[in-house]
Amino acid sequence: ADGTVRNMVVITGDRHQAYACDLKADFERPDSPTVASEFVATSVTSGGDGADIDDLGRTFLAANPHMKFFSAQRGYIRVNVDKDRWKGDFRVLPYVTRPGAPVSTRATYIVEDRKPGVQQG
Repeated sequence: ADGTVRNMVVITGDRHQAYACDLKADFERPDSPTVASEFVATSVTSGGDGADIDDLGRTFLAANPHMKFFSAQRGYIRVNVDKDRWKGDFRVLPYVTRPGAPVSTRATYIVEDRKPGVQQG
């Protein structure tokens, strides 16, 4: 928040869900400055087939304006980073309980240099 890190990005996982979020200086004040971006990866196979959006996801998105994306599908995040931006592709599988699932990109979010916060790519 003090500006010594130009554009912090945090990547974490295995929550059995995937998120893209803005990290705020004060989560009690939604208008507070965005100080970093967070990407949360799901697991590829844990927890069964999963679902794109479920009741929990709808609740999370409604209650957390800093959360820009939610998915409970199985998958991973493919990341491409260069000096101008971070690009995270949320890759998903429609099922994992049998062989042959096609992989697709469910959503892409970027973080631009010197511009904290996730943006749909």
